[in-house]
Amino acid sequence: MIRHLVANVFTLLIVGLIGLAIVISAGKRSYFSEGPLAEAICFRVAPGSSLRAVSNGLAQEGAIVSEQVFRIGAQYTERAGNLRFGSYLIPEGASMDQIMDLLTRGGASTCGSEIQYRIGVTRIESLVRELDPATQSFQTIVQFASDEEPPEDYARFADQSDMQYRITVAEGATSWQIWEGLRLAEFLSGEPGDVPREGWLAPDSYAVQRGADRQAILAEMESRQTRILTELWEGRVNDLPYESPEEALIMASIVEKETGQADERRQVASVFVNRLRIPMRLQTDPTVIYGITQGQGTLGRGLRRSELDATTPFNTYRIDGLPPTPIANPGRAAIAAALNPDDTPYLYFVADGTGGHTFTTNLQDHNRAVARWREIEAEIRAQEAQGD
Repeated sequence: MIRHLVANVFTLLIVGLIGLAIVISAGKRSYFSEGPLAEAICFRVAPGSSLRAVSNGLAQEGAIVSEQVFRIGAQYTERAGNLRFGSYLIPEGASMDQIMDLLTRGGASTCGSEIQYRIGVTRIESLVRELDPATQSFQTIVQFASDEEPPEDYARFADQSDMQYRITVAEGATSWQIWEGLRLAEFLSGEPGDVPREGWLAPDSYAVQRGADRQAILAEMESRQTRILTELWEGRVNDLPYESPEEALIMASIVEKETGQADERRQVASVFVNRLRIPMRLQTDPTVIYGITQGQGTLGRGLRRSELDATTPFNTYRIDGLPPTPIANPGRAAIAAALNPDDTPYLYFVADGTGGHTFTTNLQDHNRAVARWREIEAEIRAQEAQGD
């Protein structure tokens, strides 16, 4: 009798162990297998969220097949206590193990909303953008200029403790414009200090946190621009008429202000390089404008004859060679153009009415191109008058 009972218990124990092994195997297979998501989602882990709350949220989004397996798997892989708050892009078919890796790896959020602060040449604006997981593209949901009252929706996003911030600086913005933009940014902290040297701030995109220090951001911009200039200077072509990287930076700033067309930068650079080699005065309006504004905003009107005739350090109609400093902060492409210009015979260029320029080798052809541009300007004014 006892022997029979022991045998039954032993049999049940074996069956139970086999059953447990099957359950563990199935759970492990489920944890590491492809998940049920048919398309990518953006999942937010709120600050202080527990593993149970996260697993419940994932189940509601249809990202996992079992909350319990997800939690056991997190414990098994020793990541249960490593959740990082933020918003994360979970791709379609992600396994529970892959999801747990995304939520515990750390680093910047990979989706969700961000506040982008754009410092441009003519305006500063704030945008709240949200990533659409399905299309992997940002949708703008709030937008306003720095001189406008923020919409009510803006505060709702700005108050989120895990909101991502991004400062974007336009190519051709001056150091004063960047300095002033950071000074006005309510989400930053600390005094910006003195206005940095002109030309030495890299126009780029900078991910920051609320409360970031203004001087630290300016220092990062200067460090990045220094690295770019050093790298490109090392790869410059031979026989350029620059005595230093600083002179190349001055040229790059002029190129940046003269054309917004990416495929024209090296041609524009070639014109000014050719003029320096002759030598011939650069005769470029943006330098004269900088001498008037000192980079503090835009001129907002055309240049006067008296301004073109005045002898100033930045009037390249009156001085030989380059102005004493850059006239804006050039982007990487403009610096590259200044250090690797096209090999052309051009000495002149003028707008052609399409957003680009007509390049010529002699004054006679240049004057004809200028006359044509004047005709185009007159046609544009006439069309605008008819529209009014």
